[in-house]
Amino acid sequence: MISHSSSSRHFVAAALSTKRRQTFQAFYATIRGMRNGHEPEEAPPSDNDFIMSILRAKPSLRDAKGYLSSLGIRTKIEPPISSPPAAIPQADIGKNAPSIQTDIVTAQEAPKPAPIVVHILNPVHRRTALVKIQGPFKHHQLDSIAKGLVYLEKLGLVSVIVIENDDQPRGEQGERNAIIEDTMRIVTSLEQHGVRARPVLGAVVRLGPKPGEAASPQEGFVPPEAHTIPSDLVPIRSALRAGEIPVIPPFALDSHCRSVRVDSNDVIAALARGMVEASASHPQHLTDASPENLGDIDLTPLRLMVINREGGVPSYARSGYPHLLINLTSEHSHIEETFRDEWLHSHPTALANLNLAKTCLAYMPPTSSAIMVSHRSSSSLIANLITNKPVVSSSLPHALLQGNRKLTHTTPTLLRRGLPVQVIRSTSELDKAKLTNLLEQSFGKKLEAKPFYDHLEKTLDFVIIAGDYVGAAIVTNEPTPHDSAPISYLDKFAVLPSHQGDGTVDFLWVALHDESYGLGHPFAANPNGGRGGEGEGRDLVWRSRANNPINKWYFERSSGHFRMGDWVLFWCDAESRLKVEEGRRGSAGLPYIADWEEGRLSNWSDVVAKIPSCWRK
Repeated sequence: MISHSSSSRHFVAAALSTKRRQTFQAFYATIRGMRNGHEPEEAPPSDNDFIMSILRAKPSLRDAKGYLSSLGIRTKIEPPISSPPAAIPQADIGKNAPSIQTDIVTAQEAPKPAPIVVHILNPVHRRTALVKIQGPFKHHQLDSIAKGLVYLEKLGLVSVIVIENDDQPRGEQGERNAIIEDTMRIVTSLEQHGVRARPVLGAVVRLGPKPGEAASPQEGFVPPEAHTIPSDLVPIRSALRAGEIPVIPPFALDSHCRSVRVDSNDVIAALARGMVEASASHPQHLTDASPENLGDIDLTPLRLMVINREGGVPSYARSGYPHLLINLTSEHSHIEETFRDEWLHSHPTALANLNLAKTCLAYMPPTSSAIMVSHRSSSSLIANLITNKPVVSSSLPHALLQGNRKLTHTTPTLLRRGLPVQVIRSTSELDKAKLTNLLEQSFGKKLEAKPFYDHLEKTLDFVIIAGDYVGAAIVTNEPTPHDSAPISYLDKFAVLPSHQGDGTVDFLWVALHDESYGLGHPFAANPNGGRGGEGEGRDLVWRSRANNPINKWYFERSSGHFRMGDWVLFWCDAESRLKVEEGRRGSAGLPYIADWEEGRLSNWSDVVAKIPSCWRK
């Protein structure tokens, strides 16, 4: 039986409290929204539906902290008083690396001195999400989408919606009226679910590069085809201040100041840049407690959401099922190169949306993410906001991903700006100062540097480095007295605390899979600077303290484990060998212990137990 954590309960309480306290701020919007002199045709979504959507997300402790930090709620999360966490002793995997799912309790911090009206009317700094509704959609489909966006608004994430109609050709007579009609349909659907929405029918972006724009800041990056100036954002800011969701058709001003229909991606990319620049130039709006700023909102987009009919980006590694998590910095070109011709028909806008995400996330904060989701999975937007993670972790064993019922052709794709990933095979290529800093920050201990690097000189197989040493996986070849083949040993797995929760952990583990136990499979041919999937997979072994709270994360990713004193030994079987054995035995299946497994556990435990500690006592 699964019990929902107090972090989930706190999300519910905070979100409902936020919604109630925004009532006065949205007073003008409420009056304005009663356009026809009667109540909405349908009742707003019940709080029970909303609560269940949050509980199904099952946020972890780190998820809770990240959500509350992003939305600015003045709340502090602490471990349960009844069972304080014990100090984590030495472990061979960074103690802070993956997310830890555990129960939490909350305590209100004393509010900072400020006018009382600020605390009554503005308990959170609301954030924005750029949302592309890529239709056309039938009424019930639009109804489902609107319900999801209403839930996000209750959680403090206010949508700035740009619409698109894939079936409306450009240049046809009546095109403009058709687009405006689509805009009003979305406005009506949102208001039927209890929120105020405002159609912004005038162009909010301008075609062409931004005046005085310098060359592209990074190689391979293409700036948006449109731009904004501060006055263009006035209608959007006005709607948000009034508690309304702006709904924008894909119109832009051309060089003759005519409003013309353009690709919605151009509008969204220009807004992503313009909204970030507007917030950077007026940061006082976010902290100033003066009455004129009480209704203001941080325009910097926290999320980019593409809601369409086709779902995420199909992956060659999953027989066309969508990518779960994409590191745009290192995977973008590879995804384009491996995109199959048949997907151009089944997912005709996938690559365009992939490029949109890359452009927008280049301007948005590093913690921001993009999600491509089918209208059939709109409820997943709640989980994405709270956890900022894919529906299923991309670092799980491939066999689990293949058989997971959560994976369908409409599974959402989460995209992050990500980091470059490189594989180093010589200690001479390592920046030892940066690596030492990474290990010490991740483990919270001082490294005995000389014996540690002396050991690497003799045994190093490879080191995977994420970004500028923000994460690392160190694998060594540990000699064995009973076998000519050394043990492939995961000596260290570490991520800087500042990069935990931003996808780096999964990016690093996927690269580790591709360079070790996943070798020999086509789905290991990811662009991580290593062998490209070519080679023979090897069993990967590592150890962790028995009371290390992240062991649950390792249980999910390992083939097996066993207890050896104060330690737990984990391993991942070489997937290529398992595939061969499975094919050879056919319907008989694999035995509990195969012939090739005899004696290997005792061999591993003998060798691993003798590996010396590298930490100062």
